[in-house]
Amino acid sequence: MNTAPASAIPKKKKKRQLRQAFARTLQRLTPKRAGNTPFTGNLNTIAILAQEKLGDSVLLTPLIRTLKKTFPKLEIHIIAFSRASAEFFQSDPDITAVHMAKKEPRTYQKEVLSKQFDVLFNTKDHPSTHFLLQSVLIKARWKVGHANNFHTGLFDQLIQLDHNTHMALKNCAILPLLAVKATEKECRPSLAPSPLPMEMQIFLRQIENKHPTGINISAGEANRSWPKEKWKALVDLFPEERFVVLCGPNELIEKKNLERICPTVIPSPATRNLYEASLIVAKLKLLVTPDTSLIHIASAAGTPVVGLYREAPQDISRFGPFLIPSELVISPTGEVSDIAPNSVKKAMEKLLPRELPASWETSV
Repeated sequence: MNTAPASAIPKKKKKRQLRQAFARTLQRLTPKRAGNTPFTGNLNTIAILAQEKLGDSVLLTPLIRTLKKTFPKLEIHIIAFSRASAEFFQSDPDITAVHMAKKEPRTYQKEVLSKQFDVLFNTKDHPSTHFLLQSVLIKARWKVGHANNFHTGLFDQLIQLDHNTHMALKNCAILPLLAVKATEKECRPSLAPSPLPMEMQIFLRQIENKHPTGINISAGEANRSWPKEKWKALVDLFPEERFVVLCGPNELIEKKNLERICPTVIPSPATRNLYEASLIVAKLKLLVTPDTSLIHIASAAGTPVVGLYREAPQDISRFGPFLIPSELVISPTGEVSDIAPNSVKKAMEKLLPRELPASWETSV
């Protein structure tokens, strides 16, 4: 179901047509690359074009971890296209440098465009003007992208995977091309650690043996958010459960209100970053969240998740829960806000009795 206003549909179509026309222009003007050339020689440097959203960044972490584990001296350069993505990778010790493609052109020219990398990896599986432009401008002796009619001729190797394959697997699909073996489990996300404030350390010890249920009240887009009154109604449906509320900085007031008016909610400190959120999620028996980066944090932690989704099959197949027990509640209207609390309750009841297998990793 497409819930976009009628006036927005032609605009989206026009943008898509412009992206495709730009890709066709690059295909005509740039020297042709075969699309099936194997990698040879040493791997000392790689430039990875990272997608813009936080969830995309989380799904890129297994590739980074595996590359660094296999090639300890490898220089990993992240080409970021958003401030959120850049900040996510800045503190990662496995990353050599983060470069903003759209900011500080002189610095970017010096640190990226003037250099020659061994490998360039464009992680997008559809034509993107900025990603394709950087794929052409950045010098690399071997360039990899995902198979797409608009990528043909621009890459030395094209990864052939079904479009609906989960992005965690798509990101790791470059590894066999570099003669690196990786299991599906090794494609599970993992976050780089960062220092914890004392308040967070105390809280994590406090819930160590309580195993509460988590609810994430934040959503990246308006049509993915669930109203605060429905979150309260959901909590009230489980009087025997204990809950922890997770949120981004814009929802802190709503979080505090829920903690104040719901006696079963355990007050918790605000999380400063996804790593702190991941440590809380790892101690939960279950996480309830809209379709946000917390879905991937649950995958990293091995925590079962109930996901609240619009009617968007592509979002679910490519960016849904990965290698964890999950129940997805799909809106009947295309707006997450129209999901009924009782529908979420039924999904939670399917997962709450389930025990985590002892073999699962529950830390990030």
